[in-house]
This record gives sequence, C-alpha cells and structure tokens, in this order.
Amino acid sequence: MTPTATQNSTKNYLGPLLIVGMLFFIFGFVTWVNGVLIAFFKQAFQLSTVGSNLVAFAFFISYTLMAIPSSWLLRKTGFKNGMSVGLLIMAVGTMIFIPAANAVSYPLFLVGLFLIGIGLTVLQTASNPYVTILGPRESAAQRISFMGVANKMAGIISQFIFGGLLLTGANTLSAAETLDKVVTPYMILTGILVVLALLIRFSTLPEVSEEQDDDATVTTKVTTNSIWEHANLVLGVLAIFCYVGVEVISGDTIINYGVALGFSNDEAKYFTAYTLYGMLAGYILCIILIPRFLSQQKALMLGTVLGIILTVGALLTDGFASVLCIALLGFAIAPIWGALWPLSLNRLGRFTKLGSALLIMGISGGALMPLLHGYLTDTVSPKMAYALILPLLGYILYYATVGSKKTNW
Repeated sequence: MTPTATQNSTKNYLGPLLIVGMLFFIFGFVTWVNGVLIAFFKQAFQLSTVGSNLVAFAFFISYTLMAIPSSWLLRKTGFKNGMSVGLLIMAVGTMIFIPAANAVSYPLFLVGLFLIGIGLTVLQTASNPYVTILGPRESAAQRISFMGVANKMAGIISQFIFGGLLLTGANTLSAAETLDKVVTPYMILTGILVVLALLIRFSTLPEVSEEQDDDATVTTKVTTNSIWEHANLVLGVLAIFCYVGVEVISGDTIINYGVALGFSNDEAKYFTAYTLYGMLAGYILCIILIPRFLSQQKALMLGTVLGIILTVGALLTDGFASVLCIALLGFAIAPIWGALWPLSLNRLGRFTKLGSALLIMGISGGALMPLLHGYLTDTVSPKMAYALILPLLGYILYYATVGSKKTNW
C-alpha cells in the first residue's frame, strides 16, 4: 500500500472511530457505575453480598439471552441503525430507575439494569466487530485499546459522580431518602441516551461488510459450513467468559472488599476508580506497543501472567496492599479484551456477525462469576474469594498460547 493510500485509509477510519469511541464512552459510564450501585444497594436494602451482586447478574445475564437476537437485529438493520436501537433500549432501562426509586423496589431496579444490559448487548454486538473490521487486522487490538481508553475514562468519571453522590452519607438516611439520590442523574442519563440515538441514526457512519473480516494477508482461506468448526471462536467464547468474570470481580467488588477490610465508605467509594486507572494505563500502553513492538497475542500472554501474579499478591497481603493488588489487575488485564476479539473472529468471514454474538454471550461471565465470588465472600472470606480469579486467568493463558491458534478441531 502506498503512503498516500495509507493516509487516505487512516482518514477514512478516523471519523467513524471517533463516533464509535463516543459509544464506548457510554458503555464505560453505564457499566462501571455498577460497582457503586452494588455497594449503594447493599446499604440501602440491607442486602447480603450475593444479593447486592445481583446488580451485576441482572446487567450481564442479558448478554447471554439477547446476543443471538441482537445478531438477527443487526442483519436486518445494519450496524448503524442497530447502534441507535441499542441506545434507545438503554434509555428505557435508565428511565425505569425513577419509578423504582419512588417505589423503593430493588427488583424493579434489577429490571432496569436488565434492560440497560439488553441495549448494551445490541451496541456491543455491533461496535466490537465494527472496530475490528474497520481497518487492518494486525492493528485491531490497538484500535480496540483506543476504545478502551474512552471506556475507562468514562468509568472513572462515573465513579466520582456517582460515588460521591450515592455513597456519601448513604448509611445515615432511610432507604427512601437514599434512593431519591438516583432520580435526577438517571433522568439526565436517559435524555443523553435518546439524543445520542438520534445523532447516530442520522450520522454519516458507514456500513461495513462482514466479508471484510477476511484477513487479506492470508493466502489460504478456511472454508467451513458451520460456525462451530472454528475452534478459535468456540474457545474464544469461553475466554471472553473468563475475562469478563475477572474484570467485573476486580472492578465491581473492590468497594465492598475495602469496607470488609475496615475502610470507611468515604475511603472505599473510589476504589473502583483505581482499577479503572490501571486499565486506562494498560490501554495507553497497548496503543503505543501494539502491533509495532508487541503482537496482540504476546500482549495477551503477558497481561494474563501479570494478572495471576497480582492475584496471588492480593491473597498473600493485607489491608491496602491487598486492595492495591486487586486494583492493579485492571492494568494487567487491559490487553486481554482487545486481543481476544481479533483472535476469536479470525477467518470467520460470513460468520462474523454470528461469531460476534457468541462472543457477546461470553460476557455472561460478568453475571455468573460475581455471584460465585459473592457466595465465597459470605461463606469463606472476602479475601479468599479472589482465588476464583486464578483458574479464570489460567484458561485465558491456555487460549493465548494454544487455543487461539486452533483454526479447526
């Protein structure tokens, strides 16, 4: 490719990537506030750890239930219109928070979170492969890292806004008075989502074909009649399941972990932000190193090994040192998401959208693993519950070294 062609190609990608980056900002803001909501609802409704972790369950289980329907929707609407629909569904979910607060109803809050998760499922099913396809495959992890920066910056902002708003003085108010705090911010969030849905709908965001997902550098194509013949995809779905489980545990449970260790609400309410700072630093490093100095597969391996070391460190230390090890998991696992997508979607061709939907189903790890972590917290100990992370990262290490290379069975 000539330098001029490369410059034109970069210019063509820049506008769409900025628009999708805005969507990833929304993903981060809405998703990472769950860590605050878990601690907030635990205090407001006097819940067990497992009960409060239903926030993550209701939010992430929608990915399993709706990923395949989302794929069908995208085939009908295309990527752009699908993103707009996803934003509108999210707006319905955020709107439900208002009657839920008025009714002091935890189940109704969970319904709202489930609907927000459905909207995000549509958005994620569209946007992740969109970023992967929109440019050279060898730099896909780099582009997803750019999206990750937007995602984690939004997550950090959400911690300061919602952490300060919801957790400050929460243990001195009645449940009704406490829940009133969510009404105004979620009304504003609903309006923002509706406006973004309209902007995306009438934007110039181009459609891309899933056939573009074929790697042009590969001279021998793999021809298959079933998506299940792609071993790298099937094993990648489980890798995504494990990764999201680790990500949600490290980010969404750290506030309650800090409180269990004796930190006050005012001290612990920003602990999730520490995890996000780590992820942000990791994403920036990925942008610099991938693919010029480090392949996405090598970055996946190194991040996983570091994550295992930090988890062991959290189990062997006490106090803030243990909390810091959990927070630094954000830095270690930053390369994983961006690397898993291109490795899992490699050579899928016409199966790309369905493959993306299956990978999105793997996000259910964020629903199930925190519940198991909560059970271990209540029955074993808050610290030893983090041992659950070790087998999850162990499988991702297998995928990085062996599973991702398997183009068939």
